[in-house]
Amino acid sequence: MKFASDRPYSDPEEAARKIVEIANSVEVVQDGRIYIELINGPFLFRDKATPEEYKAGLDLVIERGWLALHESGTFIRFTQSGADLFS
Repeated sequence: MKFASDRPYSDPEEAARKIVEIANSVEVVQDGRIYIELINGPFLFRDKATPEEYKAGLDLVIERGWLALHESGTFIRFTQSGADLFS
């Protein structure tokens, strides 16, 4: 008997795709920057994901080279391979 349903973002692949989708919908500021709070807010609160799911998805996105996280951790940028996902 199963009481809890599967979480939609428990798979890091699904979480990574959702993060890239959110990042694509956000308006960029100077020099192609996307503030990280414009991604983690919707992912955590609107889509009801957990911080662990967010971290796993973000790590996968960075590992695959779709987004580049600034060393300060305050913003990200699309890489060329990440931008190619939407072209």
